[in-house]
Amino acid sequence: MPDTPPMTTPPNILFILTDQHNAKVTGYNGHSHVRTPHLDRLAAAGVVCANAIAQNPICTPSRMSWLSGQYCHNHGYYGLSGPQLQGLPTILGHFRAHGYTTSAIGKIHCPAYWVEHASDVFHETCFTSIGGRSPAYAAYLEERGLTQLEDHRAFPECGARGVGANDSRPSRISFDDSQEGWIARATITFMQNATCAGQPFFAYASLPKPHSCYAPAQEFWDLYDERSLCLPPNTDYDMRLKAPHFRRSVEYWRTDKDWLLFEPRTFAAARLRKYHGYLGCISHSDHAVGQLLAYLDQAGLTDNTIVVYSSDHGEYACEHGIMEKAPGICADAVTRVPMVWRWPGHVPAGQRCNDVVETVDFTTTICAMAGVAPLETSDGHDLTPQLCGASGDPARLGVTEFPWSRSVRKGRWRLVVYAREMFPDEYPDGFGELYDVDTDPWEMHNLYFEPTHADTVTQLQRDLLLWLMATTRPVTAHDVTPDPAHPVTTAYHQSLGRDGKQNPAWFHTRNNGNYL
Repeated sequence: MPDTPPMTTPPNILFILTDQHNAKVTGYNGHSHVRTPHLDRLAAAGVVCANAIAQNPICTPSRMSWLSGQYCHNHGYYGLSGPQLQGLPTILGHFRAHGYTTSAIGKIHCPAYWVEHASDVFHETCFTSIGGRSPAYAAYLEERGLTQLEDHRAFPECGARGVGANDSRPSRISFDDSQEGWIARATITFMQNATCAGQPFFAYASLPKPHSCYAPAQEFWDLYDERSLCLPPNTDYDMRLKAPHFRRSVEYWRTDKDWLLFEPRTFAAARLRKYHGYLGCISHSDHAVGQLLAYLDQAGLTDNTIVVYSSDHGEYACEHGIMEKAPGICADAVTRVPMVWRWPGHVPAGQRCNDVVETVDFTTTICAMAGVAPLETSDGHDLTPQLCGASGDPARLGVTEFPWSRSVRKGRWRLVVYAREMFPDEYPDGFGELYDVDTDPWEMHNLYFEPTHADTVTQLQRDLLLWLMATTRPVTAHDVTPDPAHPVTTAYHQSLGRDGKQNPAWFHTRNNGNYL
């Protein structure tokens, strides 16, 4: 990185990931209601990546892209949880191999044992990893008689209907006893122990909120008055040119009564109550971020710690009249995430990067910043030039993948490509979505069928095809077994990474296509 002081000791890493944070709903982005003082302070001291694209709209595949640096079509996971991976490294294990001590604390929600085996300290506070909730957090709740009151996963008083519910009320437990409070304290303890032992640390703090259930601690619920809240401007409008499954989802939220748990049990009251709870949950997680940052300040670690804040994917947050994140491929509200980088003296303060970047870039960038050898199996770009003010590639794509659809962000345009077989009755010739996010940031005007934008649609479709060809990591047709002791194994003119796949860059730049 140019014009930065030399590193005398390895920098620490604090990676904070929330779940389901709509990028618009931050104070530093000018949201009219939400209160995020600690994120605002972080943003003022670092660089905001305003157009950061998540690789997948649901938890597990997105988190895998974050921690491996691979696109979904390469790591192969599109659903939740899943069996243990063979060979694909994580950034945590990579840094541990380079002398760091590592932790993963919070909502991990990855395939079995993938993150566990890469972490010196591992605590799953939800029920989304192998073995369920961390015994340490479970014991903490049990000792205080709070097990049946903890309400991230469910509203206990609502029985089966309360599991994963999208209605909202203040939590029955305090912030300190919530998952976010416990995660912040456990992560601080880990950082303290690493510092006392003289080891650089890579701390991964994964905060479950603002994902449902929308139950912020009372003090964060009380920050907001529903009488003064204004719903997003795209809450109600003509949605005839939206995807059929999207319109069905909108209709479900408007007419189905099962999701209405609390009084008043009307759609108008419940969506405002949900919005209230969502804002409160963001402030709740923001408070945990503040505790982590305060520890770095108090311990004198701020200047030598790279802090990255983001989310696994976004959320509708009442945009388009939808209460949560599905169907997620359809909207910028879900495919774009908040992203902030801070490293005093190395990353300029108060800057904004408007280039399209992707969550896979995290692994490559953090290696470059820390002076650690790159993770060969990562597909991501090194963002350090953009973080220091350089311009990125204006033609770069930001792609969110689902098994039978893709969202493509390029400059001002966002295209959604669906398999023709998805809507054969309504659209036998195919359906798609095109938005100009500069003039239509709330995505209320689908331009896909307008003749004046046909060339843009065609170009973006071609871009997506070329991107898929250029980024795919094939398993070799030759019988080459990767050697786990080495980043690269070569035989029969083929080179494999530890994951048993070929890096497309080798084919493009070294083999000149001679062996495929």
